[in-house]
Amino acid sequence: MPDRPSPFRSWNGVEPHELRDGVSLLAVGGEQALLCRVTYEAGKGVPSHHHDEAEQVMAVVDGEVEMTIEGETRTLRPGDLVVVNRGLQHELHSAGGVTFFEALSPVPRDHVPDPERDLVLGREGGTLHVER
Repeated sequence: MPDRPSPFRSWNGVEPHELRDGVSLLAVGGEQALLCRVTYEAGKGVPSHHHDEAEQVMAVVDGEVEMTIEGETRTLRPGDLVVVNRGLQHELHSAGGVTFFEALSPVPRDHVPDPERDLVLGREGGTLHVER
């Protein structure tokens, strides 16, 4: 049996990566999908942007976040979900702080803090990942 990386990972004891001031994430991914646990401190957000190549699915688990997608704004709370198709302009802001999970596909390399720790690569070796 050839050597392959273990498919098992843990975020226990791992320091979150600061994506931008007050916005941090933990990530794990494979060849085609990336899962992130994202936390915004109170009063923090991400300005309007889009992902040309990656689709994003989010699920809020704690707190609230105001999200605008292509001009439509909603306040998302625990249990709320949103799908951001590739190429759509979106922005987020959390007055009181929020934690959500997001899945992105294909894997955007700018969301992978430590490729050695955070990726489980197979035969494709990460060639399906996208740069931003």
